[in-house]
Amino acid sequence: MTRYVIKRPLSAGEPDDLARYRTDLNKEQYRVALAPPGAALVVAGAGSGKTRVITYRVAYLIEQGVAPARIMLATFTNRAAREMLRRVEMLTGGGRTQRVWGGTFHRIANLILRRHAESIGYMANYTILDSEDAKDFVSACVDLAGVDTRARRFPKAEVLQDIISFANNTDRPIEDVIAHRYPHFEPLTDSVKRVDSVYMERKRETNVMDYDDLLLNWKRLLMEKSAIANLYAEQFEHILVDEYQDTNKLQAEIIDLLAVRHRNVMVVGDDAQSIFAWRGAEFTNIYEFPKRYPEAQMYRLETNYRSTPEILALANVSIASNRKQFPKTLRAARESRGAMPALLPCRDVDQQAAFIAARVLELRDEGIALEEMAVLYRSHYHSLELQLELTRRGIPYRIRSGVRFFEQAHIKDVIAYLRVITNPRDELAWKRILRLIPQIGPATANRIWEQLSYAPDPLALVRREDFQAAPRTKGSGWTEFLSLVEALVTDENRSSPARQIELILARGYEAYLAHTYENAEARLEDLRQLARYSVGFASTEEFLSELSLLATERYGAPQAVTGEDVVMGSEEDELLTLTSVHQAKGLEWRVVFLIWAADGKFPSPRSLRDAEGEEEERRLWYVALTRAADQLYITYPLMVTDYNRQTVLQKPSRFVTEVPPELYDIWTLEEENVIAPTEEEKYLN
Repeated sequence: MTRYVIKRPLSAGEPDDLARYRTDLNKEQYRVALAPPGAALVVAGAGSGKTRVITYRVAYLIEQGVAPARIMLATFTNRAAREMLRRVEMLTGGGRTQRVWGGTFHRIANLILRRHAESIGYMANYTILDSEDAKDFVSACVDLAGVDTRARRFPKAEVLQDIISFANNTDRPIEDVIAHRYPHFEPLTDSVKRVDSVYMERKRETNVMDYDDLLLNWKRLLMEKSAIANLYAEQFEHILVDEYQDTNKLQAEIIDLLAVRHRNVMVVGDDAQSIFAWRGAEFTNIYEFPKRYPEAQMYRLETNYRSTPEILALANVSIASNRKQFPKTLRAARESRGAMPALLPCRDVDQQAAFIAARVLELRDEGIALEEMAVLYRSHYHSLELQLELTRRGIPYRIRSGVRFFEQAHIKDVIAYLRVITNPRDELAWKRILRLIPQIGPATANRIWEQLSYAPDPLALVRREDFQAAPRTKGSGWTEFLSLVEALVTDENRSSPARQIELILARGYEAYLAHTYENAEARLEDLRQLARYSVGFASTEEFLSELSLLATERYGAPQAVTGEDVVMGSEEDELLTLTSVHQAKGLEWRVVFLIWAADGKFPSPRSLRDAEGEEEERRLWYVALTRAADQLYITYPLMVTDYNRQTVLQKPSRFVTEVPPELYDIWTLEEENVIAPTEEEKYLN
C-alpha cells in the first residue's frame, strides 16, 4: 500500500487578506499567530493578551487551509473554548469552527471515549458521575471492600476521593500520596488501596466513569490501542493548549501522545503563574517543555495591557527572585498614573480592616465602583475581621473564595458548642454537636434532645450518669463528649471563647477534621485564627453577639446567611469582591488591596515544607500583584494577639522586604474620630 500525504504549506509571507493581523496584533502577538509549523512554547505574561493570540492563531490556521477537524484546542473551561471559537468565527466567517475539537481536556476525552469505549471494556452509553455521585459510590465501596470503619476512624468519602484523584492525576502510587499528604492515614494504606481497587472494578461493572476516568481512559486508549492512537495522532495536525502551566502530569502525557506524529503542538501559559501544585498541577510540564521538544521555538508576550508601569515594576522585581523560571520583563502599554504601590504597616488587624473599609468608601466617592475593587488574601481566614468591619459599615460584598467565613461547616460546628454553653436550650446547636459524636446520627440526636428539652438545666442533665437517653454503644465517643462538656463549663474556661475553642480542637474536633475533609489543615488554620480573634472579647456571650452581625440584614429581620447571600442590601452590581489569590487568577480590578502580607501568613507556613514551596508562593504573590490595574495597596498588621492575650510583633512578608523600598509609597496611618451617621441617615443617603 502506498501512502501519499497532501502537503499544504503555510505561507512564509503575509497574504493580502491577513493584513489585519498586523493591524490587530502587536509584534509579539503577530509572531505567535503566524508562527511556522512545529512545536512552540508561548510564555504569555500577565495581561499580555494570550486569549487574543490563541484566537488569531486558530483563525490563521483555518485561513491557511488546515481543516478545522484537524485542530484541537484544549482549554481549562468550556466557556473559554466557546468564546475563543466564537471570535474565530467572526474572523474567518462561515461555520467552519464547529468542527474544531475545542473544550476542556475532559470534554474532548468524552467525545473520543463515546466512540471507542467498547475497546477498553465500557459501553458507549456510560454514565459520568458528578462529584456527589462519586462520593456516594466511594462510600458504598468502603463497605464492599470489607473495611471495618468502627475499629478505628476511617477517612470519609471526600478524603478518599482526594487521595485517589490526586494519585490518578499525578501518576503517583496511592501509598506515596498518603505518606506526603495524609501521613496520619499511613496505617490504613492497605485498606485505602483495597477500596480503590473495588471502586475501579465496580465502575467498570456498572458502566460508569468519574471525572478522572475520562482522562485515565483516554490515556489508556492511546497507550494500549495502537490503531486508535494512530488515528488521532494523524488527525490532530495542530494542537493548542491554553493555561499549560496548570496542566497535571496526566494531561501533559496525553498531549505528548497525540503530538507524536506531527509535533505541531503550541502550548501557551505563564510559568510565573503556576500556582496549583496543591491540586496536582505540575510546574515541570511548562518548565521542561523545551527538553521534551528540543526543536520548540520559544515566544514571549511581555507587553502588559492591564497595569500601570509602577505596579509592573514591583511585580517584575518580585518574581525575579525565583530560580526556576523563564525570565521575562513585563512592559506597560499604559501611561503612568503617578501612583506607586502603597505599603501600609497597620497597628493591628482591626486597624487593617478599618483602613480598607474607609479607603473603599473614599474611592467609591471618587467615582470608582465597588465592582472595580477587590480585597485579596492568601487564606480564607484572613478575611475574618474585614468581613465584620464591612458589615458594620454597611459595605456590600461578595466572597469568591467560597462561602462566607462564618458559614463554613467547621466554623458552625465549633460555634455550636459555644452556643450550647451560653444557651443550653439552643435546639439546633445541640443537634449539631450531637451528630459530631461517632455513631450518633439524626435519629439518636433527636432522641437525646427530646429528653434534654424538658430539663430545667440541660447541661446538668446530660452529664448525669443515669441520663436515660445516653447512647450505650461501645466506642460511641459519648465519654469523650461528656469530658469535653465538663471542661467547657468550668469557671476557668466558661467565659473564655479562645480557651473553649482550643479545648474543642484538642478533645476530638481536630481529629474529626482530619478524617472528614480533604483540606483539613486549612480548616484547622481557620479555627485557630477564630480563637485568636475571640481573645479580644470579655465573654463568650459577647463574642457570639458580635458574630450575629453577619446573620442580620440591614433593614430586615434577622435571618440566616447562606454562602451566596449578600450581607447588606445594595444594587446588584455594586459589590466589593473578597477573594483568595488562587480564586483571583485570570481576573483584574482597578483597585486591589492585598492584606495580611506578613511573615507566617504570606507565604503560608504549610507551603514552605516542600523544597519548591517558596517559589510557588512567590508565583502566587506575583499573581496577586498583577491583578491590579490602577492602584495597589499592600497591608499587614504589626501586632497580633495570641491565645494568652499576649501581644506578638509581626514582620512584613519576605516578599515585601526582598524588593527595594523605593518601589513602594509607604503610608503612615493615623486615626481621627468622626460622628457616625445614624441608620436613618445612612438609609436616606
